[in-house]
Amino acid sequence: MRIHLAAALSAAALTTGMLLGAPPAGAHASGYPTNTFDVTLGNTYTRGTLTWYNRRVAVVGEQKSVSSENCRQTTAFSLDSKNKQLGYAVTPEIACGESQRVDFSVGASVPGGAAVVRICLDDGTKALRCERYGRPAR
Repeated sequence: MRIHLAAALSAAALTTGMLLGAPPAGAHASGYPTNTFDVTLGNTYTRGTLTWYNRRVAVVGEQKSVSSENCRQTTAFSLDSKNKQLGYAVTPEIACGESQRVDFSVGASVPGGAAVVRICLDDGTKALRCERYGRPAR
């Protein structure tokens, strides 16, 4: 009985210590700037979070298509402060009548990284709607 009680107390102390040392839920531990994106066209969209690293921008979120005949894909372009394109990336999958997770990076191989990212919702062949998002201040 004493062994079980000691084990339970040790487990409770360990769990409490882990919880107290953990960052708050939703905290961004990396310290890199982030902002949200939302490109909507009718009932279809691509939306999520941009994380701005020194040489790339991570694009994480969801793309949605409501019809199997109207497929959707997410494209990202990184730009410098003079709007010169630095990089280009596109989701490998196309959503057709479904929602899909988006998780990719667009390169920006210049000191300090990209100043702007242009996110486009496209149909797999052409851009349907694009929005620009600037790098947030730290």
